[in-house]
Amino acid sequence: MEDTPHIAAICGSLRNSSVTRVALERALVGVERAGGEGELLDLREYDLPLYDGDEDDPGDSAELARKVREADAILLGTPVYHGSYSSPLKTALDYCGFDEFEHKTVGLLAVAGGSFPITALDHLRSVCRSLDAWVLPYEAAVPRSRGAVRDSEFTDDQLEVRVDRLGEEIVKYANIAPCPPSLESEENVGAE
Repeated sequence: MEDTPHIAAICGSLRNSSVTRVALERALVGVERAGGEGELLDLREYDLPLYDGDEDDPGDSAELARKVREADAILLGTPVYHGSYSSPLKTALDYCGFDEFEHKTVGLLAVAGGSFPITALDHLRSVCRSLDAWVLPYEAAVPRSRGAVRDSEFTDDQLEVRVDRLGEEIVKYANIAPCPPSLESEENVGAE
């Protein structure tokens, strides 16, 4: 019998009444139903100063990086700000790197006050690919978030099912074998 996949869900929203957090919690229901074990990494609970490679005291960054590194797969959830992902999530990702993401499956979720948040999802996909992560083709988006969730519950059943399925998909592909090394992957060594 295989080990239970451990999924870390990073919430890139700091708002108390965050639709992103509600959506990630719903995705984690899908994780558990699919036989995985989920953990919400709520960035409100971490002291993460803006990334500075010369900083002597980077707050809780080592703890966050450890939890991401130990996960079998990662869900990234973000509200959309000016067409991209949030600065708290950017800071969290800056403290991580190849050790945390390489050959790991990542699922993406974005929440927007307006229409479909495609650019934020594209930006996150690009960041994850640059870290040699395997990003699920399936992604979830919560458009028009002000009406999509009320009292921490989805108002649209189809949207709730889509977010729930993201959790199922991340478990399904959590332990996918990485592609064999290619010329491109050997060239992507990161900043030194």
